[in-house]
Amino acid sequence: MKPEITVIGSYPVKYDNADMMNSYFEDKDINWNKYVDLAVNDMVNAGVNIISTGQTKDPFVHIFLRNIGGCRIRDRPEVIDKVEYTGPITVDEIKYAKSIAPTDTKIVGLITGSYTLAKSCVDLFYNDEEKLAFDLADVLNREAKNLEKHVDLISVDEPFFSVGMPSYAKDLLETVFKDIKIQKRLHVCGDVSSIVPELLEMPVEILSHEFKASPKLFDSFKEYSSNKKICLGSVRSDDKKIEPVEEIIAHINKGIDVFGQRIIQLSPDCGLRMMPRKSAFEKLTNLVKAGENVYG
Repeated sequence: MKPEITVIGSYPVKYDNADMMNSYFEDKDINWNKYVDLAVNDMVNAGVNIISTGQTKDPFVHIFLRNIGGCRIRDRPEVIDKVEYTGPITVDEIKYAKSIAPTDTKIVGLITGSYTLAKSCVDLFYNDEEKLAFDLADVLNREAKNLEKHVDLISVDEPFFSVGMPSYAKDLLETVFKDIKIQKRLHVCGDVSSIVPELLEMPVEILSHEFKASPKLFDSFKEYSSNKKICLGSVRSDDKKIEPVEEIIAHINKGIDVFGQRIIQLSPDCGLRMMPRKSAFEKLTNLVKAGENVYG
């Protein structure tokens, strides 16, 4: 089976100026469509099969916390009351991205995980990280149910798992994905070599990790048998250097040696937000060429 090329997290298309972002902070209506246009067009022109909105208007934590009841954004996000779902957070941009993409293009709904959101907040209300994380998971489940109608895949991003996975991590994901029928993916960036057994037990079909920046993960996963599908991070998100197609091919082949046909997606290691836009586009283009070379 030929893997699809997908994206992880944000794409480097940002607002024009400080005045525009100040208006966003003040909750004034802004039409972000032109930024989604740029991100979607770059992904499509690079040959990506499963696109996103690019998460262009905000860092991936703020996108959610800015729009969840009980939270506010100051120097850092703060929780000042019980968190609650007040309405769709990313659905409008997903619908717009879908409307401008070619009809055969799939789209992924990206959700920042509840544990990462909890760890990113100043908690002025709960004083109980686990309770906050589960309440956020309930909120995200409602967003996931709204997204499910418009996307082909939902991907939860939990970078904080790599620096300290809680004992209740699986329960959190089960809460976020409760009653979700479409394909589910978990992305954890960083060195996850010490938590591979726990990751293999997560209630998702696909695991996504930084195999390019952390090639030792191949050895870590090789120790365990599993039927989990793999989204293989194949170009770096923390280095502006454009990997040559031949280098990416060699990396994919290393992945095939470990995972075989369980590789169903190829992607950048993580979001490309910190890349120059030109570098991000070239990385995606070379990733597509490498995938076509290996898989035909």
